[in-house]
Amino acid sequence: MLDKESKESFVDYYEHLQLSPNADLETIERVYRLLAKRYHPDNNHTGNVAKFRLLTEAYRVLSDAEKRAAYDVNYEEARARQWNIFVGASSSEGAEADRRIQQAILSLLYISRRQDAWNPGIGTLELQRLIGCPEQHMEFHAWYLREKGWIHRTDNGMFAITASGVDAVTENGVLLRKDRLLPAVEESSSKSEKSEGLDIRE
Repeated sequence: MLDKESKESFVDYYEHLQLSPNADLETIERVYRLLAKRYHPDNNHTGNVAKFRLLTEAYRVLSDAEKRAAYDVNYEEARARQWNIFVGASSSEGAEADRRIQQAILSLLYISRRQDAWNPGIGTLELQRLIGCPEQHMEFHAWYLREKGWIHRTDNGMFAITASGVDAVTENGVLLRKDRLLPAVEESSSKSEKSEGLDIRE
């Protein structure tokens, strides 16, 4: 469990390395090399000492199986807390509160689909836990999003975002931060570096 101090100082290493929490060791190493070269203090164009130190610390933790397992426990707690902060009091009445919860559901399902296109489902209980939405409210939001054609039930009973739902998320920029994506590899980069600039969230 995170204590008060660790809650305030928690650093999202996946965010800084711009990785999926499901990334394997090979991907972590590849992305770290790419970003470390970009932000190394010796790089006169894009060097950044603070960023480089943070990336190195993230790599040291996520590339060590034991350290990563311990970190992931705190990561899950922090992620759930962030969603609760975003949604606010889930029992609040009003269209604005409903809209925020629906955006949160779509965003979670978008991320899940983005990380594993063929196994994108999230169960109702997991959505309730991440968003902090009571079961009776979740039923309403799930009904609405299904009627819009933005989500559907998978064969195993989980919820998944549809192509129309993906469009709704990307067109409205719901919760998707552009700075989570790797910047385009510089024109002067070598061929091998460009191959490392491929999408890392698959």
